[in-house]
Amino acid sequence: MVSEGRLRGVIQQMYSPKVFEHIKKPRNMGEIKNPDAVGQAGNPVCGDVMKIYLKISKKAGQEYIKDIKFQTLGCGAAIATSSMMTTMVKGQPLDQAAKLSKQAIAEALGGLPKVKMHCSMLATEVLQKAIENYKNKS
Repeated sequence: MVSEGRLRGVIQQMYSPKVFEHIKKPRNMGEIKNPDAVGQAGNPVCGDVMKIYLKISKKAGQEYIKDIKFQTLGCGAAIATSSMMTTMVKGQPLDQAAKLSKQAIAEALGGLPKVKMHCSMLATEVLQKAIENYKNKS
């Protein structure tokens, strides 16, 4: 049996301090009542499921993300990538937010282990689905 201290050490070698920060204190977690858009994506291989809610506003003729919240069922990396993604796109024009890459999320977190990069890919996928949901309503 592995001791708790040793397990914590192994995990700290896998993840950056920024990942731990977003696991311990996720940003923008929750649900938006009456959202303008919703997106959901899941990875059947690992079982992670992400859902995001968007509130969209218009400023100077451009649509932007006024508010964003997420709910994630998954591992720590899935929670951290969801949290980081929301902080990166909140306040951004929709067209700019749609260009967010999995690499940008991973870099903003100080890197992710190769086996956890699917989490950042899932975060971009759920964002794309929410933006698509919004555009289909318009």
